[in-house]
Amino acid sequence: MARKSPLEDPETAAFAWARYRRIMWFMLAITIGVVAVAIAFLYDGESEASVHYYIAVALGIGFTMLLASALMGLVFLSAGTGHDDSIDE
Repeated sequence: MARKSPLEDPETAAFAWARYRRIMWFMLAITIGVVAVAIAFLYDGESEASVHYYIAVALGIGFTMLLASALMGLVFLSAGTGHDDSIDE
């Protein structure tokens, strides 16, 4: 029989999910900054690149960073709460 996960405790789960949300808000702020720097670096005012190019770059960088942040945050959530240790082989 599998042991109970620490995430089944409401207090532990609330703390863990609050920490996950803090990580995601922090990474959202960093992502916005990185996208702004990337667009500023790419824009020179003289190129023939359309606005669609800059939109694609911004969305590509933004979605990639946020997806990676969400997945790594879930890894930290699982490992930090001991949820991984409750799984039997």
